[in-house]
Amino acid sequence: MAEIVLGIGTSHGPMLVTDTELWGTRIPADKAARHPWRGKLWSFDELVEARKDERLDLQISKAVLDERQARSQAAIETLADVFAEAEIDVAVILGNDQMEIFDERLIPAFSVYYGETISNTEFTDERIAQLPPGIAESIAGYIPPGGADYSGHPELGLAIIEGAMADGFDVATMKALPKPETPHAFGFVYRRIMRDDPVPSVPVLVNTFYPPNQPSVSRCYDFGKSVLAAIQGWESDARVAVIASGGLTHFVIDEKVDQLFFDALRDRDIGRVAELGEAVFQDGTSEIKNWVPVAGAMAELGLDPTVVDYVPCYRSEAGTGNAMGFVHWRA
Repeated sequence: MAEIVLGIGTSHGPMLVTDTELWGTRIPADKAARHPWRGKLWSFDELVEARKDERLDLQISKAVLDERQARSQAAIETLADVFAEAEIDVAVILGNDQMEIFDERLIPAFSVYYGETISNTEFTDERIAQLPPGIAESIAGYIPPGGADYSGHPELGLAIIEGAMADGFDVATMKALPKPETPHAFGFVYRRIMRDDPVPSVPVLVNTFYPPNQPSVSRCYDFGKSVLAAIQGWESDARVAVIASGGLTHFVIDEKVDQLFFDALRDRDIGRVAELGEAVFQDGTSEIKNWVPVAGAMAELGLDPTVVDYVPCYRSEAGTGNAMGFVHWRA
């Protein structure tokens, strides 16, 4: 039977693949939106006022930004080293789509890709022009020059689909991507964790972002157990990695939520995370739900997490930015 020998959780946001001088280019978008934080929606100015006692202005100097970026890059390299050392044959990657291959006409709660080839197509100039400020500069962090084709793993993908259906998860299935674009949640893993030399993989997508069919924290945790059972029941001697891509809290950072999540990983108890309520897991913070299935699988295996680093990367006095997390579990 196949053996899961490695779990990884990594953030993947644009701040990780752009120079710190560019982090502030996202602030106009921060100011234009209302952001979920602690169960309510807040304007940028309301967040500045509510968080003034945290002295977040001290978190956004050039020296601090550079130090946070250096720590994040070191953590990514550590995870890449751990992945290389594990000699993985196939990876199951859990991530989300942000209107990259889906749109409002079709957004599955869970979907599994079981095609032969994953095409990470280079963006056209027209596609680049459609991107929000500060995002175009990040694209090279997710798509190599000229694009790339990666190997899928239809056999394992089909095993995960069949196992999910048997366990009561009505997953959508894909033999080809709906659009010629790989969601950045997966592109980041291929480029940075697998260092542009990826093993065959099965992309599994969770709709973390978009109402009305976002799976709950508890549902995601149980889904991870289903994925684990499917891998363990697959007749193969392959060494398998299960990788979560996304999170942690953003676009408004909440270090208390992140630390509670890390405590839940250590204690193998997702209950306290679920008790926060679904209102917490909206916007970018919803990507924690990409980690939750991996947490469920690792808890079932009895593996303890190694937190490589936790790096809250603020970009404004309102607390906007991206909290970066880097974790692995080894069998």
